[in-house]
Amino acid sequence: MTSSLTSSLPFRLVLASSSAYRKELLSRLQLPFEVAVPDIDESPLPGETPSATAVRLAREKAAAVAAKLPGSIVIGSDQVATLGEQQIGKPGNHANALAQLQKMRGREVIFHTALCVWDGRAEHPDSAAQLANIQTRVTFRDLPDAELDAYLRIEQPYDCAGSAKNEALGIAILERIDSTDPTALTGLPLIALTGMLRNLGISFFR
Repeated sequence: MTSSLTSSLPFRLVLASSSAYRKELLSRLQLPFEVAVPDIDESPLPGETPSATAVRLAREKAAAVAAKLPGSIVIGSDQVATLGEQQIGKPGNHANALAQLQKMRGREVIFHTALCVWDGRAEHPDSAAQLANIQTRVTFRDLPDAELDAYLRIEQPYDCAGSAKNEALGIAILERIDSTDPTALTGLPLIALTGMLRNLGISFFR
């Protein structure tokens, strides 16, 4: 996404993500931005906690794009979901999604949504990154297989960790959401993000 207003602003804002969900969320702030897809290995490191994985990957995504676009302000984000000690990823297909929902029904899943805002204008790389990790606790309804299967066939959320789009029909299979940042579950915590951008002198009411 590129806007003709970009050149008129004193900064270049870049979203380091291929996610359509994050692009839609960032567009709500009505700031012109571009998209650049980071090329990094997103595998967790041995012994790494889910929250540490999310924060590291958010930072690496932002840093990778910032290295290619010097002087830019780059937004990186990553999300890891956990059920107990098990990490829950993107299902990829119907069978995997159904298996995920069967495991999660009636239980609480924690979504770790990490955010990094990288200021490419900073004099020293050590001071370039602002980091946050927002935890969202989601309790899934205890629904029968038939309802879970029907939901998946309607919405096909196979590219979503946890197999449910809370911003759409997936809200009907959730019982409770606890978070300090309501858009974190969708993939980009806007309360944390606007705070970080304000720290860089960016105004939302021009």
